[in-house]
Amino acid sequence: MHNNSDFTRVTITTKKSNHAKKFGKLIFDDGTVLDGQGFGYSTTVFGEIVFNTGMVGYTEALTDPSYNGQILTLTYPLVGNYGVPDPTIVDADGIPKFFESDKIQARGLVVHELSLTASHWNLFMTLDEWMHNEKIPGISGIDTRELTKKLRTGGVMMAALVVSDSEINVDDVKMQLKSATHYDSEQFMDDVSTKEEKIFGDAENTVVVIDTGAKHAILRNIRDIGYKVVLLPWNTPYEKIMSYNPKGIVLSSGPGDPQKCPDTIDTAKKLIEDNIPTLGICLGAQIIGIAGNTETYKLKYGHRGQNKPCVNLENNQVYVTSQNHGYGITPESLEKSDFNLWFTNADDKTVEGIKHKTKKCIAVQFHPEAAPGPYDCKFIFEELKELMEKQ
Repeated sequence: MHNNSDFTRVTITTKKSNHAKKFGKLIFDDGTVLDGQGFGYSTTVFGEIVFNTGMVGYTEALTDPSYNGQILTLTYPLVGNYGVPDPTIVDADGIPKFFESDKIQARGLVVHELSLTASHWNLFMTLDEWMHNEKIPGISGIDTRELTKKLRTGGVMMAALVVSDSEINVDDVKMQLKSATHYDSEQFMDDVSTKEEKIFGDAENTVVVIDTGAKHAILRNIRDIGYKVVLLPWNTPYEKIMSYNPKGIVLSSGPGDPQKCPDTIDTAKKLIEDNIPTLGICLGAQIIGIAGNTETYKLKYGHRGQNKPCVNLENNQVYVTSQNHGYGITPESLEKSDFNLWFTNADDKTVEGIKHKTKKCIAVQFHPEAAPGPYDCKFIFEELKELMEKQ
C-alpha cells in the first residue's frame, strides 16, 4: 500500500487560447480543396504535405528539422490538449529540454480537432499561441483519416495551406502553388544546419556531429554515453573535422534528398576509407549508403510515426522505432555495395539499417534517439561506442 508520502505533488496548469475565428483552406496540386478552421498565424505557405501517425509528441515533431519544407498532418484526431512547454528551459549544456531545434521547422500543421484548452504540469502556452508566435499557420476541422488515405494512395504531393482573417481567393492560391518551388528541388541545408561550431559537454573524448538537421536528442544521447559533442556545419571540410581528433563521427538526420548534400557524401567516403567509427541516422544513413555505392529513392508516402516495427537480422529481434523520412536506400543496390543489410522494416521490407562489410561504419534509417517515440533503440549509440573503443 502506498501512502501520500510516496508521491510527488505537481501543479496542473490549464490555459485556454484566445482564438479568433480564421478562415482556413488546404489546396493540393491536383486541384483538391479542403475547407477548415484556421489557427496559428495568418499567412500562406507551400510545401510537401505528409502525415505522421504518432498519438503524442507534436512539440518534438514540429521542431524536428526533417520536417523543414513540409506541411505536417497529424492522424491522431485530437491535438493540443497538453499544450507546449517553456522553450527557454535548457539543460546544463544549454540544450533545450523539450524541443528538437530552436524553432518550428514544419511549414504548417493539419489536424482534425484542435484543443483550445490545454492542461499539463509542464504547460507554458497553448499550441495555437506557440504557432502564432512562430508565425506558422495551422488548419483544423480536416478529415485527416481521408487525407491520409489520399496520400497513401496517390503519394505525397505539394500543397498550399492558407490561414486568413478574410475570405480566401482559391484561384489565386492555385496559381501561386503552380509556381512554388517543388520540395524535391529544394536545398534545405542553409536553413537547418548550424553556421558555426557548437560544443556540448566537457568529456575528454569527442564525437563530431555533421549537422544536416540534427535533433537535440542526438546530441543528448552522444553526451550520455560519455563523449563531448562538437556540432559542425554540413559542408565542413574533412581536414577541419579531423582536426578535432574525434573518436567517432555521427552524420545526422535531416530533410530532403540526400543527393543534395554532395559535400557530406564526399566526407562520408573519406570517413569510410580511413575507417573512422561512424554512425549515420536517417538522412545520414542515406548519405553513408551513397558513399558506399548504394542507391537511394523516394518513398511513395514515407515513414513518419513512433510505432514502426524493424527487424534486426543479426538476432531476428523486432524493435519498435520512431521514424521520419521520405527517402530510403534501394534494397537491390546493396548487393553491389560495401554494406550488409542490418535492419529491415517489418511492414514493407524496406532497408532500415546497414553495416559496412569491413569498416567501422553503421547506419540506421530510424531514429534511435526517439524524441518523440520509444527508447527501444538507444543501444545504437552503444554500438557506436563499441566501434570507437575497438583498437
